[in-house]
This record gives sequence, structure tokens and C-alpha cells, in this order.
Amino acid sequence: MEAIISLCKRRGFIYQGSDVYGGLSGTWDYGPLGVQLKRNIMNLWWRRFVDERDDMYGVDAAILMNQKVWKASGHVDTFVDPLCEDTVNHRRYRTDHILKDNGVDADGMTMEQMDATIAERGIKSPDGNPLSKSMTFNMMFRTHIGAVDTTTVHYASNVDPEYGDAVETREFVDYEKPDASLVYLRPETAQGIFTNFKNIVDSFYPNLPFGIAQQGKAFRNEIAPRDFVFRSREFEQMEIEYFVNPEHWQEAFDELLASTHAFLAELGLKQEHIHELDVPAEDRAHYSKKTIDIEYDYPIGREELMGIAYRTDFDLMNIQRVSGKSMEYTVKGTNTKFVPHVIEPSFGVERALMAVLASSYREDEQNGEKRVYL
Repeated sequence: MEAIISLCKRRGFIYQGSDVYGGLSGTWDYGPLGVQLKRNIMNLWWRRFVDERDDMYGVDAAILMNQKVWKASGHVDTFVDPLCEDTVNHRRYRTDHILKDNGVDADGMTMEQMDATIAERGIKSPDGNPLSKSMTFNMMFRTHIGAVDTTTVHYASNVDPEYGDAVETREFVDYEKPDASLVYLRPETAQGIFTNFKNIVDSFYPNLPFGIAQQGKAFRNEIAPRDFVFRSREFEQMEIEYFVNPEHWQEAFDELLASTHAFLAELGLKQEHIHELDVPAEDRAHYSKKTIDIEYDYPIGREELMGIAYRTDFDLMNIQRVSGKSMEYTVKGTNTKFVPHVIEPSFGVERALMAVLASSYREDEQNGEKRVYL
């Protein structure tokens, strides 16, 4: 992996974010070749999944959205990772990553089971110090809109009798109190699609099944970003929400899965490095009736490249419940109404790019010296 990272910097593909100032963890800048490769991947995806189909509609939703979006979707309460802390230097780590680095598969473990395993095996932090009990950490970045800041400075009208200076006091915003100015940087592009479902139906009234596609930035305050661009705090997604009659979800799922494999082949990824994982019920998100993760043999090991999930009517029903607006679809020419179910293929641009780089990496020897190229 280090050889690929070095090559990417030397050849102008990817640089560390804010490199001239010492960098910023979990951020990456794309040079001339990296930008072009990224756009090629995104353009190919859009052409195959949107332009060449007559059942797809594109949107480009705002990054900042009404905070109700994330409350209704469950992100405010449940978009969390397990966090533990080095009790000496107070560095923080994802508990499941600590276990993975020590040869323990934490998939399916509760936070209590992770803590028990750490205690039983005497696992320490990377610096060799004891670890704290785990806690949950919400990964959404928070900010405020309007003329509001997290710190307000006030100066007293009188002066300090000892020094003759105005007394400065500070008031801090309490994040736990309801705050209409609070917004989040979106942690996924999917909710921007769901919130526009009714708009697309009202404007175009497409026949079921149909999909809404979006490409764009997402942000997650990862506890411990790592593995180059594979896990970072700012990244791009390519997602589809495909709306179906619940009686026909399986055929839509199978068709989108086949289209996904065709797309990956067009990227030049070898079939022997691509694997399907049918996620067992106990490891799936609670709203998912079926999830298949497409995994790839990266230099860092076999990891998830993308996923496709049958999300049922979970998201639209949440919007209907919280907004009070009907998300029902009326079948043309009938009085039949129902809330459509959803199949979601979700791609990470950086993970696709990293797979392309890994599959293209070559080494040979010329005039007795090693040559590295793509």
C-alpha cells in the first residue's frame, strides 16, 4: 500500500490535504491525474446508470439540510461508532479497529462484548497503554447557519478595579438544547434523494419501478481515518434509490446487482478479486431485508467496495411520519396507492478509485533498477 501512496504523490494523483501546513488527518487533495481518474469513474457510472436508462432521474441535493431530515432518518440518535481512549495520552480509537488490528473479528459484537474481549486478552492501545471503556460517538459534523456562532463574547460596561480592564465573559452554545440554527454536513447522499421523492413524482409522474440517482460529497467525522483514501472524513458517493412495488423487489434487486457487476468489469477490476457477501440478518441494518456487500481484494485486505440493500419502505415512511406529507404512489389508471419500497446500490468513489489504482499497479525492472508504473 505504501508503494501506491508514494506513486500517487509523485505522479500527481493524490496529495495529503493541507500538506504545506503539515496536513490534516483524514483529508486528501486530488492532483491533475487524480481529478481526471475520479471524473472518469463518476462519468462512467452516470452514463451507465442514468444516461443509458429511461427509468432513472438525476438530482443534486443540498449538502446542508433541515435538521429534521437527520432526526427522521435516525442519524441523530444512531449514526455512531464505538470509541475507546488511551487512558494515558487520551488518544482516541475505534474499538472495532483496535480489535481488528489485534486479530479479532468484531463484526456482530456489542460494545460490551468488545470491551470484554479487550479486557480478557489484555489488549492495549497502539502506544502500549490501557484503554478506557467504550462509548458511542456520533460521526456527523455539526455547524450553525445564520448569524450564530458557538462562542459569543461580551464585554462588561464597568472595569476591573484591580487592573482597570474591561471584564470579558463568554457564553457557549449548549449543543444538547434545541437549536434551530443547528445543521449537519450530510453523512450520506441518500437522504437528499428521499426528500426529493415527492418532487420527482409530482413533476414527472414516472412509472414504477424508477430510480433517483445522485453523486456528491458526504462528510463523516471518523474517529480514526486510515488506509489512505479508503476511510476519510470527506468523500464522494454515487447512490441510487430505486423505488419498486414491494411485490417485485427481488427482480429489481437482481437486475441492479447484475448492472453493478457489469460496471465493475468496465472499471477494469478482475472478477477473481471481487466477492459477494450476503450479509446475515444479525449484521444487517435493522431496516434492511437483504443486503449484499461487494468486497474487493485491496492491498489492505478484503474490504467492502460497495453495497446494495433492500431498505423496504423505512425511509419514506419516516418522512411521511415526521413531515405529515403523504409519500404514497398512485399507480397510473387505478386507485391503487402504496408507499414504494426501495433498493439502494451505494458506491464510494474513493473506494472505486483505490481499487482501480491497486489493480493497475505494476512493477518491473529496467537496466537493473525497479520501475513502478500504472
